[in-house]
Amino acid sequence: MSTDDELVAAIRDALATAANPERAAQQQAYLKSTMPCHGVGNPTVRMIVRNACERRPELTRDEWIAAIRSLWVTATHREERLAAIELADAKRRWAGGDLMDLYESMAVTGAWWDLVDPLASHLVAEVLRREPEQASRIRAWAQADDLWLRRVAICCQLRFGTETDTDLLAEVIVANLFDTKFGTGFFIRKAIGWALREYAQVDPSWVRSFVDQHSDRLATLSRREALKHLG
Repeated sequence: MSTDDELVAAIRDALATAANPERAAQQQAYLKSTMPCHGVGNPTVRMIVRNACERRPELTRDEWIAAIRSLWVTATHREERLAAIELADAKRRWAGGDLMDLYESMAVTGAWWDLVDPLASHLVAEVLRREPEQASRIRAWAQADDLWLRRVAICCQLRFGTETDTDLLAEVIVANLFDTKFGTGFFIRKAIGWALREYAQVDPSWVRSFVDQHSDRLATLSRREALKHLG
């Protein structure tokens, strides 16, 4: 068995061992998931993944990518997809633009906030930090025919703080304002407000100016979230 297969098997076995059937039913209902859940919390999933990685120091980058893809594509339980994201994040030193096709596929097939949001703010964000030229891809996602890729584009700079590319932030938001194709959707309106609220901690005047400039096209929810802590 290859190292990546061993890693995937170890993670799956540990998730199954940690399963909580009662919590699983509640979790599946809360997430409105058609895929079964194990009922394992995110901190436990993270610990399982990191322990499994530590036991395989010989893991190569190609094997790491193969394990991420296998956990995601052949997942039988939702936590396996979360584990794929945690696995990618655990080896963030290996992040690179060659992963963007995989991350795009994960966003489209994950298609729900609990998977898409960490993918955006951790995985895609790390690639963008290392390779700012990936901004062109983010701009394309902001106009994609897929709601979740658009959410990734809006949310991928949430943790950037003073390193935020405000031109990129403005472009991806404007591409998704209320009068655009996906602009009325809750997950887009909320993402816009969230992104602006986070950046308001760094540059409140920029956020106020942006909200004023686009007040006639900005959803009420987005505006409320953007200005939430600005008084």
